[in-house]
Amino acid sequence: MARSQSTSGTVVVDGNSYDWHLQREPHQSDDEGWKGMTIGLLQHDVPREAWVEFPAPKRLLKGLPRGRLQLDDATISRCVRAALAAGWEPVSRGKPVVFTVDADGN
Repeated sequence: MARSQSTSGTVVVDGNSYDWHLQREPHQSDDEGWKGMTIGLLQHDVPREAWVEFPAPKRLLKGLPRGRLQLDDATISRCVRAALAAGWEPVSRGKPVVFTVDADGN
């Protein structure tokens, strides 16, 4: 039986639990060209979400078929740490904060 790609889950980073979900698949924007996948991060029981944007996969830039990165707990954990290091404050209020990471989630 083939394993399907996960589009949501929970990871624990430094003792805190974070829910994540696929916010947007890679897509082509009329004015910006190819945009990469975006995932949403939300710490349990706090109000502010972070959106982490990955770069567009090189396969799309070369005209190859669509596809997205494999999302595993290690990649999501790196995304959480990168967003926190860049200034995401999960306990603050407001709109989701957008961060850009590399293909590895750093």
